[in-house]
Amino acid sequence: MERPQYRGTLHCFQSIVKQESVLGLYKGLGSPLMGLTFINALVFGVQGNTLRALGRDTPLNQFLAGAAAGAIQCVICCPMELAKTRLQLQDAGPARTYRGSLHCLAHIYRQEGLRGVNRGMASTLLRETPSFGVYFLSYDVLTRALGCEPGDRLLVPKLLLAGGTSGIVSWLSTYPVDVVKSRLQADGVRGAPRYGGFVDCVRQSYRAEGWRVFTRGLASTLLRAFPVNAATFATVTVVLTYARGPEARPEGDAVPAPSGPGLAQPSSL
Repeated sequence: MERPQYRGTLHCFQSIVKQESVLGLYKGLGSPLMGLTFINALVFGVQGNTLRALGRDTPLNQFLAGAAAGAIQCVICCPMELAKTRLQLQDAGPARTYRGSLHCLAHIYRQEGLRGVNRGMASTLLRETPSFGVYFLSYDVLTRALGCEPGDRLLVPKLLLAGGTSGIVSWLSTYPVDVVKSRLQADGVRGAPRYGGFVDCVRQSYRAEGWRVFTRGLASTLLRAFPVNAATFATVTVVLTYARGPEARPEGDAVPAPSGPGLAQPSSL
């Protein structure tokens, strides 16, 4: 706080490239690559099946189905993000502690046990449960508002817009919790642990740096959120469409979205 290393997103980007080359921007890449496939499969599978179990496609049920998916995927998400955070914080070169994501998690397990591997689980749950509810609800609302109907020539661009915007809205809804989660997972990496838990982290962070601390890193997160979530929803839509076969496609050539007026649902899988 007293001697911040970076002045903002652009300065952070430039500093990393200058000190560690372009490869420094990809520190911790193995962790999301290892877990994101399972996370997305779990999220869309749970959301679709929960929505089907609830019986009706209403805004409330969209939120509840998304929240259920967000809560369940924390089992994978929390250790994955812990490894990513630790790998991104460690120094480059021979002095590094971890050789990769699996080595990082194995090292934490040996030192701290299962509790250490799941550090930040409560805060991850507090972040993911409501944010995924907002995620799927906002996507459903946007696809309906944009008129994402089968046969529309602009369907894919509309899906990209709806998915990217949903990602931004989702992050905005719970970003302060993410800041606390990241601080708890990074606690003790450089020096003695500082925080006694979620509430203590919130109290100490606010006392030391004010309310702005809970928006730190928001710009870079939103810059990432739009393209990532736009691609996610568009890809899921196309894959689901062609996995069902030609008979599931309206008039044989339209691409239905995961949700929206007149569009096929993931829950039909």
